[in-house]
Amino acid sequence: MRVGYAAGGFDLFHIGHLNILKHAKSQCDYLIAGVVSDELLLRTKGSSPVVPLAERLDIVRHISFVDEAVAEVLPDKLDTWRELRFDVFFKGDDWKGTERGMRLEREFAAVGVEVVYFPYTVSTSSTLLRRALDRLSSTTADPAWRDNVPLDEVAGAASSVG
Repeated sequence: MRVGYAAGGFDLFHIGHLNILKHAKSQCDYLIAGVVSDELLLRTKGSSPVVPLAERLDIVRHISFVDEAVAEVLPDKLDTWRELRFDVFFKGDDWKGTERGMRLEREFAAVGVEVVYFPYTVSTSSTLLRRALDRLSSTTADPAWRDNVPLDEVAGAASSVG
């Protein structure tokens, strides 16, 4: 049985997250999704997630492609592998060719784990969604703005953020 592992923040769950999990499941028999902890996201990305870990775990756990969802609390992927013993590690191709990606490939190759990259979904990302939320919350906090702008313009501002 081929066990796969796909890690991510899975904050503000969107189609890019779904695509990675769907593609990952198509290349393994058993898929473990690692949902990065709030603390680890703060340390690695510099910001806390919008959706707390327990809720992100529950969302990911209920995706039909996912056989198991675990909290990823260890910063070193090799330490995670030592706990879970997966055969293939799935990652977005924004890591491919980077120093971090090449180091990950070397470390995993040494223990027999294959690294498979999937296309990064550029049309939607948690970063873009977060910016839209930030813009909406900052503009709607101003009562003059809220009272003078039609709702369809608010929706337009959210969809054009990027």
